[in-house]
Amino acid sequence: VQLQASGGGSVQPGGSLRLSCASSGFSLDYYVIGWFRQAPGKEREWVSCIDSRDGSTYYANSGKGRFTVSINDAKNTVYLQMNSLKSGDTAVYSCGINTDGADLCDRGFGRYWGQGTQVTVSS
Repeated sequence: VQLQASGGGSVQPGGSLRLSCASSGFSLDYYVIGWFRQAPGKEREWVSCIDSRDGSTYYANSGKGRFTVSINDAKNTVYLQMNSLKSGDTAVYSCGINTDGADLCDRGFGRYWGQGTQVTVSS
């Protein structure tokens, strides 16, 4: 079981990035997939979740209206499209999965985690 997050990079304020969380060796079907981020000196923060079973999506206030989470038809990759990026979005972004949405999205308990990908927003 392996998750791999990718797609990070450096962008200017107002720019966009699309992060990917890809599963290897298993399907994301029946899982809730969450995106989290951690900035230097700060605690890990929940960003967004998607339930692969019904497509329900959830967002923290920080990303509402700017971020969009989605899953591909093959149910092996989850995307986080981030638009109108701000300097406050700078962080290491990682993805986690759990069959229990509340455990993952509310309490940050992931069954499996991918390694993080760095997002830097700076002029």
